[in-house]
Amino acid sequence: MRSLLPVTDQTPAERTGPPTGARTPADPGARTAGTRASGTGRAWSLDELADAYAYPALPADGAWLRANMVSSLDGAAQHEGRSQPLSSDADMRIFGTLRALADAVVVGAETVRREGYRPARAREAFAARRRAAGQGPAPAIAVVSASLALDFSLPLFTEPLVPTLVLTGAAAPPERLREAERAGVRVLIAGEGRGVEPATAVRVLAEQGLRRLLTEGGPRLLGHFMAAGVLDELCLTLSPTVTAGDSQRIAHGPAMAVPARFTLAGVLEEDGFLFTRYQRV
Repeated sequence: MRSLLPVTDQTPAERTGPPTGARTPADPGARTAGTRASGTGRAWSLDELADAYAYPALPADGAWLRANMVSSLDGAAQHEGRSQPLSSDADMRIFGTLRALADAVVVGAETVRREGYRPARAREAFAARRRAAGQGPAPAIAVVSASLALDFSLPLFTEPLVPTLVLTGAAAPPERLREAERAGVRVLIAGEGRGVEPATAVRVLAEQGLRRLLTEGGPRLLGHFMAAGVLDELCLTLSPTVTAGDSQRIAHGPAMAVPARFTLAGVLEEDGFLFTRYQRV
C-alpha cells in the first residue's frame, strides 16, 4: 500500500509503507495483519491503518460523523444489490479498522436487511486502543428505521456484544415500538415525526456518549446526512471496476441547494484501488 496524500518519502512504489512518523507496532506479529503492499514493500499493520484513520480530537460536547462507502469507476455503489463485489481485501481491512475506531456504526434498515448485518465483534488488535480512548469492546450498531419493520429475532438484536440501538421518530408505529420493547431492543427517538432527523440523530447518539460515529449507508441514509449538512468526513474507496446497469450512487435523497465543498485529507492506493478521505470545509 502506498500513501499518495499526505505526500511522504514513502510515496514512490519502490518504497511502500506507512507515512513518515506513523507508529510502528511493538508486536512483530502485527506487521503481517495489515494490508498487503502492491508489488514490493511490506504490509501496513492494523495499528498503522488505525493511526492513518484516527478520529480528530473532539470538544466535550462534539461529535464527528464519517461515512465509509465504495464506488465503481462508473459511479455504482452496489452490484446486484450488494457492495461486496466492488470491494477488495484491502478495502475490507480498512472497513474493519474504521469500525474498530468508532463508538457507533449508524446504518439504514434496508442496508441491514440487504447486507445481512450482524453485531460488531471485539478485535484484540484494537483492544488496547479502545480502552485508552474510553471505549467499550466493540462499537454499537445503531439502525435507522422509520417503520421499525425489523426482525428483532436476528443475531444483530439477540446476540450483540454491545446492545444494538434503533433510531426512529416520535410517530413510529406504536405496535412496532411495543414489539421492540418486548424483544429488549433499546429505541432512541431522533425526530418529531415518523422519520429520523439527521442532526437530531447525531445529537441523540452523542448524548449517549457515542461521539465517534461511522455510517455505512446505505445511499438513502447517506444522502439525508449530506443534505442536512451533518457529514464531517467521507471515506470513499474508488474501485477499479465498472458495472454499467442502473445501480444507485453512494448517496441518494433530497438535492442540496448548493453543493457542499469537501477537502481532500488523504489518499492510499493498493492494487489500483484508491482509498480517499475527504473532510468538510
